[in-house]
Amino acid sequence: MSRTVVNPDTVFNSVQYGFSQAVIVTGQRRMLLSGQVGVDADECTVGPGLQVQTEAALDNVERVLAAAGGRLEQVIMLRIYICDTVREEQEVVAQALRDRFKIDPPPSSWIIVSGLSLPEWLIEIEAEAMLD
Repeated sequence: MSRTVVNPDTVFNSVQYGFSQAVIVTGQRRMLLSGQVGVDADECTVGPGLQVQTEAALDNVERVLAAAGGRLEQVIMLRIYICDTVREEQEVVAQALRDRFKIDPPPSSWIIVSGLSLPEWLIEIEAEAMLD
């Protein structure tokens, strides 16, 4: 897979928030991940806070990618759904993205929602990756 991020200086610096403006990819296998939330393998919510749920959701993204031979570096897009009740804590999400995607982070869209499937869930992360 060939992957080139696009962060022109004619738009705001999104890398400071842990994502790029765009990515150009070439490859043969595109992987679309279902939304991952802050649960463990037994479907138990990992904790009540946005930070712990964000880390768990990203761990789950990594696990699903790994099951197909993929890595976080191959992620080409993230869609992040954040509950309105924690919208003021978005820096937690940005820091988690900066920690996981240290070089050339993928583009992302952040959507504030009134709630997710279970009331204790605070974040859901969808990912797309190019594996080859």
